Amino acid sequence: MAFVSLPAYSGATKVKKRRRGHVHGRYNGRGLKGEKSRGGRTHLPLLEGGQMPLVRRLPKRGFTNRRFAEKCDILNLSVLDSKFDAGAEISVEALVKKGIVKGKNKVKLLGNGKLTKNFKVLLENISEGAAKKITEAGGSVANQKKAAQKKSEKAPPVNASSLASVPK
Repeated sequence: MAFVSLPAYSGATKVKKRRRGHVHGRYNGRGLKGEKSRGGRTHLPLLEGGQMPLVRRLPKRGFTNRRFAEKCDILNLSVLDSKFDAGAEISVEALVKKGIVKGKNKVKLLGNGKLTKNFKVLLENISEGAAKKITEAGGSVANQKKAAQKKSEKAPPVNASSLASVPK
């Protein structure tokens, strides 16, 4: 294959010139002194001159756990039914091989869709509805995380009389 070289049309390319302020001259539109006139200055959007900055004007309410929240790839039963054969073992590695998830995050299996095949599911996070549908279809669920205890189900508080009977 021959290398073809076409000439550039006139005006298609420009030579970049170094200009300080271009036609403005002397202070180049930056003024005389101060932070804004110096080189290497980065603009902070929260500085608004004498005006009260927007960051301080808006109310600060609530709490967010977004920084520390565990990210999960959400997966529905309908996807498993269409992508896997009956009797298949479904793990994170199998899902990555099929290209369903990338494997960076945890996988959460939800019970959306109908399940016509039986599977052996080896995922940690499975919703109760999904687990029920899998077992109804003749499959099995392993490694399922135990649901967190509710506050009402916690052990009763320890009082002083029960501690007295405990041998030391």
